[in-house]
Amino acid sequence: MLATARLQLQHLPAHLTRDSWPGQLTILEEALSHLDTLDARWHQTRAQLPEDTGPGSEAYVDALDAHHAECWSYLDDWACHGRAILDIQAAAHRAPSRPKRPTLTSPRNGHGARGL
Repeated sequence: MLATARLQLQHLPAHLTRDSWPGQLTILEEALSHLDTLDARWHQTRAQLPEDTGPGSEAYVDALDAHHAECWSYLDDWACHGRAILDIQAAAHRAPSRPKRPTLTSPRNGHGARGL
């Protein structure tokens, strides 16, 4: 989604864009990178917990709470700036489409390749 939004933003006419969008996309990209790192760390933490420590146990809940606490600010970034992706998509749909290539005409009837 982020890569598509970046690409769309590059091709939008200036009058359909907001100055804040590039910065918002950067914030979202950085937050996603941090969340990926934290997710990998959570998988390592879970693997290091004693075998008898499962969901609901005190050690598991404490580790999960710590993980969630680290994630909140990045999730908040998505809550605050994620709308920019939808706004860029909407602007891309409002943008005038590129000129279509001329259709090939048949030498016999002069109609386009798609026929009558």
